[in-house]
Amino acid sequence: MAGQAFDGPLEPAGECRYRIPKSYKPGMRVDGLIYADEQLIEKIRADNAPEQVANVATLPGIQKASLAMPDIHWGYGFPIGGVAATDPAEGGVVSPGGVGYDINCGVRMVRSDLTLADVAPRIEQIVTTIFQTVPCGVGVGGREALATSEMRRLLREGAAYVVRRGRGWDEDLEYTEARGCLDGADPDAVSKRAQERGKKQVGSLGAGNHFLEVQVVDKVFDPKTAEAFGVAEGAVTFMIHCGSRGFGHQVCDDSLKTMRGAARKYGFDLPDQQLCCAPVESDEGRRYLGAMRAAANYAWANRQAVMVLVREAVGRVFGKPAERLGLRLVYDVAHNIAKIETHTVDGRQRPLCVHRKGATRAFPAGHPEVPEAYRGVGQPVLIPGDMGRYSFLLVGLPAAMDETFGSVCHGAGRAMSRTQARRTVRGEQVRSDLAAKGIVAISRSWKGLAEEYSGAYKDVARVVDVVERAGLARRVCRLRPLGVVKG
Repeated sequence: MAGQAFDGPLEPAGECRYRIPKSYKPGMRVDGLIYADEQLIEKIRADNAPEQVANVATLPGIQKASLAMPDIHWGYGFPIGGVAATDPAEGGVVSPGGVGYDINCGVRMVRSDLTLADVAPRIEQIVTTIFQTVPCGVGVGGREALATSEMRRLLREGAAYVVRRGRGWDEDLEYTEARGCLDGADPDAVSKRAQERGKKQVGSLGAGNHFLEVQVVDKVFDPKTAEAFGVAEGAVTFMIHCGSRGFGHQVCDDSLKTMRGAARKYGFDLPDQQLCCAPVESDEGRRYLGAMRAAANYAWANRQAVMVLVREAVGRVFGKPAERLGLRLVYDVAHNIAKIETHTVDGRQRPLCVHRKGATRAFPAGHPEVPEAYRGVGQPVLIPGDMGRYSFLLVGLPAAMDETFGSVCHGAGRAMSRTQARRTVRGEQVRSDLAAKGIVAISRSWKGLAEEYSGAYKDVARVVDVVERAGLARRVCRLRPLGVVKG
């Protein structure tokens, strides 16, 4: 359980790699493998998240290893920062705990032609206008409610549904993972309760760790790749972090009830009932995937709609349309999802069900799913940090495909629970501390600011350093926050 230290083996297994041998506990089918340095592994051990890495290694059909990124911390069933791929042909399973409640929570980065000199004098106006334009906060909905027929179309079409309604540009889809839509979404697998919750929340940010940030590129590490991505030192960017809102939460909650029964039905002996699962090819597995894909499409539609509102807000501040300001999408990537992808295992290409929970896809140069404009360099990898320090733009490397099913970290990773954070600092103090650093912060609640202060997170620079030293991804540039909006 969380709160107690892991007392099992963590064997050094190469540069920034630690192994939990499958001999550690009965039922492990593969080793566990955690990416971390000496400092991070001690924090990871104290959180007991390695126990969850070992538990995931017991899932039927799991391939290679149960993997964890350096931002790993305790989660529901799977650790947050966990990656696992199962082979349907070998009875491989899909587990809602391997995706989480906020299905397709993800990050979207928008570049601009604006510079720090353009934005600095207006940063408070920009942040305030975004806050007034983008609905945010607990339970806050979007600008309009969808009819049932529209909701079903959105669940099938994802971000394209929003673009076809004139909210965005066709090129936005090209620069979105999976073009913002997973095939096989099944609205009939989604409960009426979930659909009712979702109808009113498209185009809203939510709360918790979700945010909108105005950032400046303050350091470029890889000029060639930065140029391919359309960013340069001193340029202003916008980062959007949100997911499927109450819709995805309800889909997960509904699915867990079914999956608990499925685990018993198929006779799975699991060390933790939160790992409840079903074979990918079973009725229960197909139904979950149909509902999860619908929620993933909802999240892509939501981020598309939020991005359009950000473009509108920034355009109003500068009195110019988004096109003239160069507000173009760099990329949108999911980090809570299960996808059927083709990967090489034992020298043979196989379709696998890849669970990424708090982990980001990081495909290398040449991969056919990387947008054509980026195919010569690789997929953009967006790694947000905390609102008081910095975020990073990376690019995927071939080693990620070889070792981690094309996956890396998704952020800094929590070092302190939300309750601990609130006990440590007050929201008013967080806002004052950010202002002292020149960062304008606006939130719906002081509680939300306190929960997300910098001290509650690991240093994302150290997390990113680990994935780079491990050869999974390469830093392209660092992004420093200028202003932040939170629910």
